[in-house]
Amino acid sequence: MSVAARSPVFKPFTLALVQLGSIGADKAINLQHAREMILKAAAGRAKKPELIVLPECFNSPYGHGHFPVYAEEIGFTPGKPYDVSKSTSNSVQMLSAVAKEAGTWLIGGSIPERDPANNNIYNTCTVYNPNGDLVATHRKVHLFDIDIPGKIKFKARSESETLTGGTTTNYFDTEFARIGLGICYDIRFPELGIISARQGCHVLVYPGAFNLTTGPLHWELLQRARAVDNQVFVSMCSPARDMNAGYHAWGHSMVVDPMAKVLAEGAEGEEIVYADIGE
Repeated sequence: MSVAARSPVFKPFTLALVQLGSIGADKAINLQHAREMILKAAAGRAKKPELIVLPECFNSPYGHGHFPVYAEEIGFTPGKPYDVSKSTSNSVQMLSAVAKEAGTWLIGGSIPERDPANNNIYNTCTVYNPNGDLVATHRKVHLFDIDIPGKIKFKARSESETLTGGTTTNYFDTEFARIGLGICYDIRFPELGIISARQGCHVLVYPGAFNLTTGPLHWELLQRARAVDNQVFVSMCSPARDMNAGYHAWGHSMVVDPMAKVLAEGAEGEEIVYADIGE
């Protein structure tokens, strides 16, 4: 593990989780709706949130068959300048533009990413500063397969059928905190959170999409465990629940403080969840 630079001094800030609904087959419509909800989140309070978060797989339906179809090339290399204007990713273009328009930090949930070097597909989170610069990415490390007899089986359309797992831990620095990144199933593995905390992260954010079996069992439990284990704030941002979709997300986007107290929690439908962090 490399030695991280000194963390920025933590300052209280406001976090907004966009529990996005109406994610359908038309990517352009998905992107337009996400844009509208990000701007709504930015304007929804007298005090504009410093950080806005989208859920996992916000630009496409969730499922092994969809990942290759909706995958986009990103081509980001940490530590090197990234010219968003030359990006072929429609999702990156939209997220960059709306972060700049809103004037906030933005964690762009995750999208399927195709790496042209090897044709591998990843579940990838992208992060933008208030100027619209792409400053960090995280490729989901731990891929989700599940088989609970009599309840839910995901192996037949599992992530590992089409996705490749990432191999790095990732964080980004803002003027108010160092923020560690994970995606959904990553939260089940405490080592990722431990590494992020030892790298100086004050907050861990996991865009995620637990289902109606794993959600009631472990969604809140895992966030509270990672928070108290590492004495950091933890948040997960879910898509809204849609019982007409092929995958039924749990919802309940949440923020937990370092003492494992739930600061904010959404319900099942589309909404924006706000939390004042450290105040």
